[in-house]
Amino acid sequence: MVVRTLPTLAVAATALLLTGCAGAPTAGDGGDGADAGFPIELTSCGFTSEIADRPENAITMNQGATEVALALGVEDQLAGTAYLDDEIPEKWRDAYESVPVVADAYPDSETVLAERPDLIYASYASAFDAESAGDREELADSAIATYVSPLGCPGDDKPEVSWDSVWGEIDDVAAAFGVPDRAEEIRVDQQETLDELEAEGAGEGLRVFWFDSGTDTAFAGAGQGGPQLILDAIGAENVFGDQDGGWADVSWEQVVAEDPDVIVLADAGWSTAEDKIEFLRNDPALSQLRAVQQERFVTVPFSASTPGVRLVDGASSVAEQLTAQ
Repeated sequence: MVVRTLPTLAVAATALLLTGCAGAPTAGDGGDGADAGFPIELTSCGFTSEIADRPENAITMNQGATEVALALGVEDQLAGTAYLDDEIPEKWRDAYESVPVVADAYPDSETVLAERPDLIYASYASAFDAESAGDREELADSAIATYVSPLGCPGDDKPEVSWDSVWGEIDDVAAAFGVPDRAEEIRVDQQETLDELEAEGAGEGLRVFWFDSGTDTAFAGAGQGGPQLILDAIGAENVFGDQDGGWADVSWEQVVAEDPDVIVLADAGWSTAEDKIEFLRNDPALSQLRAVQQERFVTVPFSASTPGVRLVDGASSVAEQLTAQ
């Protein structure tokens, strides 16, 4: 599981500061024009990059980052993408295929620099390890701006996971690409969907085990991550919602004791939903769970279970599948 500017940038007299782990633009023209508030300073995971002009040669290092860029309609400003956990949704397929894939996983520094990027955007801080794109300070010395999803920062640098923190990242990235108005359109549309899901209450009265991966233990959706936001949105109870963090290792004995009504399965290339269902059905104890015997499984792409632009899609999919059962 993935943990899961080339000439020197000019220093301008006025800069727009997007502070820390979330922050909407506080200056600039607010539109999608070529100037769109540049230069700006963008801070993520305690590191600040200056973006002097509208990026035209950006690289996205993870599927989550790529999908935010595609949702904002800035594929024409991308030089390349990398690292998919599963499939890009059909609604963005054509846009995605218009951008070169520079690596199947993380590209190394040599591959990154060969694309001559002006901005590198990643979902996780691991994208800037030595074996990947390289140190953010060194990239800045080469005039390459960088941004990491605040929710992918290491340790205590992460903000609390909420819909506002998800939308805050989209605000930041929209400002970075010079299209700030498009972030507001996404926020309004997603809030309408959340309001509809709350009214429907497809998960009301259901106790859910969110099964991400694992065999010796279960890597489960816990109380402060994407799965919890999805389950809250549909009115369901997360049986491991009392666990700290977004994800938690829990014993199978704990799963048996909870005997959930429904099991949500994260589907990823490195741990498919089918593999998890087979494991549950073939285990002597787990096969006796009510959800397994009644085949009350819900499948969600991993990329729609992590905080990002598709999290609302994940909530809608879970609600639809529960309603159909």
